[in-house]
Amino acid sequence: MFEVKATQHVLAVKDLEKTERYFLDKLGFSARFRVDGWSFLSLGGFHVMLGHCPDELPASDTHEHSYFAYVNCEGIDEIYRDYQQRGAEIFQVISDKPWGLREFGVATPEGHRIMFGEDIEPSENS
Repeated sequence: MFEVKATQHVLAVKDLEKTERYFLDKLGFSARFRVDGWSFLSLGGFHVMLGHCPDELPASDTHEHSYFAYVNCEGIDEIYRDYQQRGAEIFQVISDKPWGLREFGVATPEGHRIMFGEDIEPSENS
């Protein structure tokens, strides 16, 4: 039987050290290992593989294509406050959306964007 156990997002980055530090210090990821221009990081079941690609177009230049992950989570207000305290770049403040999710978005120094969302009960006025 097919089962997805986790996902790993592969990101091309120009500055591996700076991006890795951002994920560790600002987004609370932990380092799994580093090998030959690659850094493998995790935040629970959310895994990221950062690849050193100095000649590639930065994510910020891809505009709306810079979104690479939507993280469905619980405890969104807690992680939002943590990211504010850590100084993460929050490009979309936390808010309740009409589609039944409480969401916010963060960006990395090179412009990769991650959305976080938690299911909420729809209001009776919806």
